[in-house]
Amino acid sequence: MARKRRGGKRPPFPDPKHHSVLVTQFVNCLFKKGKKSTGERIIYDAFDIIKERSGSEGLEVFEKAVDSVKPMIHVRSRRVGGQTYQIPVEVRQDERLALSIRWLILFARQRGEKTMAQKLAGELMDASNGQGRSIQRKEETHRMAEANRAFAHYRW
Repeated sequence: MARKRRGGKRPPFPDPKHHSVLVTQFVNCLFKKGKKSTGERIIYDAFDIIKERSGSEGLEVFEKAVDSVKPMIHVRSRRVGGQTYQIPVEVRQDERLALSIRWLILFARQRGEKTMAQKLAGELMDASNGQGRSIQRKEETHRMAEANRAFAHYRW
């Protein structure tokens, strides 16, 4: 057991091109096997594709997509008296961001386009327009929490 205080969270450095911490967090979740340069290339190519298709700036569409996918409430399992209940709980701010980034990457990988940059661009554009699989996941999570609102008194 550690005897000193817990270490604090270090904020990530902003990315070199757009100077955005959010882009850095997204890249850190995007790449596999430690290839950060590949992750950066994918997201910058996706921004270029977004600008080419929609005419609006890629970073703005990206930020709007991440904000629109953030869940406000979700369910947690809690065992009470031999029964397991799904209890609706408000999502912490850092967890909201992590979930939205994870869902965007997950559903971008499942899309049918050819390259990852095209898949990511399509999912970001869909999410910023209020449609797409990541938005469906958010709405599904909210519906489940609403359906289990009767168990909110078991919240800890």
